[in-house]
Amino acid sequence: MLSERSIREAPLTQPAGQPYEYHRRTLVEPDWTRFPGWRDVTEAQWQSAQWQRVNCVKNVKQLRKVMGDLLDESFYTDLETDQQRLATMSMLIPPQMLNTMVPDKTPDTESFYADPIRRYMLPVATDRHLDWPSHPHATRDSLHEHDMWVAEGLTHRYPTKVLAELLSTCPQYCGHCTRMDLVGNSTPTVDKLKLSLKPVDRYDAHLAYLKAHPGVRDVVVSGGDVANVPWKQLEAYLMGLLSVPTVRDIRLATKALMGLPQHWLQPDVVEGLHRVAITAQRRGVNLAVHTHVNHVNSLTPTVARAAQMLLEVGVRDVRNQGVLMRGVNATTADLLDLCFGLQGEAGILPYYFYMCDMIPNAEHWRVPVWHAQQLQHDMMGYLPGYATPRIVCDVPFVGKRWVHMVAEYDREHGISYWTKNYRTSIEQNDDEALSKLHAYYDPIDTLPESGQDWWRKQEASA
Repeated sequence: MLSERSIREAPLTQPAGQPYEYHRRTLVEPDWTRFPGWRDVTEAQWQSAQWQRVNCVKNVKQLRKVMGDLLDESFYTDLETDQQRLATMSMLIPPQMLNTMVPDKTPDTESFYADPIRRYMLPVATDRHLDWPSHPHATRDSLHEHDMWVAEGLTHRYPTKVLAELLSTCPQYCGHCTRMDLVGNSTPTVDKLKLSLKPVDRYDAHLAYLKAHPGVRDVVVSGGDVANVPWKQLEAYLMGLLSVPTVRDIRLATKALMGLPQHWLQPDVVEGLHRVAITAQRRGVNLAVHTHVNHVNSLTPTVARAAQMLLEVGVRDVRNQGVLMRGVNATTADLLDLCFGLQGEAGILPYYFYMCDMIPNAEHWRVPVWHAQQLQHDMMGYLPGYATPRIVCDVPFVGKRWVHMVAEYDREHGISYWTKNYRTSIEQNDDEALSKLHAYYDPIDTLPESGQDWWRKQEASA
């Protein structure tokens, strides 16, 4: 605390300034022709969802074709090592998303390595913490969503809400995907689970469950990514949800609003979503779209145009759920820059930032609880209240908790304990479900040396 003397003697002509200085950043579509492989790509091609999908980068060979001689061979070796030994997600990056890496100049090896979007969309072996690539308590289905399936692809974790996984693919695959056990192609390190029912049978099972459980009022429609569901099929599913009188909230989860915004600007999608939105309005159902933007560089005029389209056709809200990741966005300035870009330039409401889940090979991304608490503290007061996101920890068997709701916290060993106020679908007969403490674990490399030694001993004795 400053003393009275230090306050009197502080020079009046040199104000300390604010910890964060806001500067408006207008959205810009990076010049895709700076990449050798896209020098001849036209505006019409770029704005085509079909062209974007066809030209996704799926392997090292295709990345080389786009990048030309911009990157050293060492980068590709690093990438191939990760793909073969560590990656839990296969490579799939739309041109739109790759174009936001090193957006302001022609990339070279150094700038490409340092790029925040590259760090989570195109991870390489040297990104990872090879001493602790995974936490000892990391699991493939870290939130136990599969354990809580009440029908194939339908997770009932919260009393009034369900998660509907319509499919297991996305237009893009993020390295930190919390559903890495189901979503995407198998990798050398992960043999993925598979959905077995035909889509129509899966969807019918979802509707049957909702009709039989009138206490469920909120459905998050996800996957995978709903942008990969053929529109007629998705529209039929949504109209089915709207026919259930007890369903009052429907949220569509799509990272493609940022990664492949061209999809949401297609005429058949625009017209179909308008039909769904009008029906939702008539029936008093709140229809929202949730997207997943982790860095301000991902926001471009095309993304803003797609978000505006959603609002124009009658979607009530477009909200963002990002993930906190070291090397990507885990600083106050990065988060505030992103939130101002979302709220002020793209018409997307900052909603949540999740702490990265405890999946395998994700330790280099995760942040400790205390760091998330500090970020929440440091963001307050800059954004409008309605646009100030909550930072949450998705605790296994508990669900989302604001990071300051921790019940107990052992900083030395990086173990936080959390309580809950409801039973999940697998705890209906558990008398102790509401009195248990549930553990969450900080990344080990962020602990004091004594804490790291303790975990080494735990591993050695396991």
